[in-house]
Amino acid sequence: MATETHQNKAQRLAFWGIPLAFLVLGLKMLAWWVTGSVALLSDGLESIVNVIAAIVAFVVIGYAAKPADADHPFGHYKAEYFSAVIEGVLIVVAALLIVAEAIPAVLEPRLPDAPALGFAINFLAGIVNAVWAYVLIRAGRAYRSPALSADGHHILSDVVTSVGVLVGLVLAILTGYAMLDPLLAVLVAGNILYQGWKVIARSIDGLMDRAVAAEEEDAIKRAIAANATGSLGVHDLKTREAGSAIFVDFHMVVPAAMPVGDAHDICDRLEDAIREVNPGAKIAIHVEPDSEKAHGIRVKVIEGMKR
Repeated sequence: MATETHQNKAQRLAFWGIPLAFLVLGLKMLAWWVTGSVALLSDGLESIVNVIAAIVAFVVIGYAAKPADADHPFGHYKAEYFSAVIEGVLIVVAALLIVAEAIPAVLEPRLPDAPALGFAINFLAGIVNAVWAYVLIRAGRAYRSPALSADGHHILSDVVTSVGVLVGLVLAILTGYAMLDPLLAVLVAGNILYQGWKVIARSIDGLMDRAVAAEEEDAIKRAIAANATGSLGVHDLKTREAGSAIFVDFHMVVPAAMPVGDAHDICDRLEDAIREVNPGAKIAIHVEPDSEKAHGIRVKVIEGMKR
């Protein structure tokens, strides 16, 4: 039930991201309309991606929360990675749009109009984004949501971009060098492309069944070592992440004469211990009788876990 609660919270956060994304987009486009700055326009174009990404994240997180069915017996958790991939592609599209806007302005640069008002509006949009990025990144970690994490890191990069744009435009006005405006837009596009690549790379890593982080695997090993009493040990521990879910798989060696019921009790105890450190973990334990080969493997692994 804990995992379902986390998924519900993640979806609720994703929903509120939609109106916030529209609000920030409106503020940034207003800042561009007031000033005519190409750099501010590039900042606003990136926010169009934020709107689309927020909608996609909401839909995909809802789909990922669906229970397992006959066609998807391991659940729909990986759907969140597709949201992150789509967001990465949209980021690349936004960067290309920015470059298309910046090239003509390089040929005919001009200083922005009403800079103080435009900068104030864009600064307000940046504050909203900074707070929301913090909320999403923190929630993404807590709920193990790749979609929320990707959205949060993208919005955080948007905040960095906004700060860079404002600093650059202030320099353009102070120096009178109008070329800084479109050149800044090109730099923004480069940063966006880099962020898009990072989002896509993280998502592909998840789709390739990456193992859990080292500290999480250590916690799982400690839980097994402390609660495997009655067995002769375990070996072949494997873990993988799939969106908000963690899958844990290992072999447990028991005396050949041990009754099935006793082995089952040990498995129950191990599953409870693992879920204490990783709530909602999906666990598969293969019980096998003792043999000289299995015993040798088991001793080595268990001693490593206890250290």
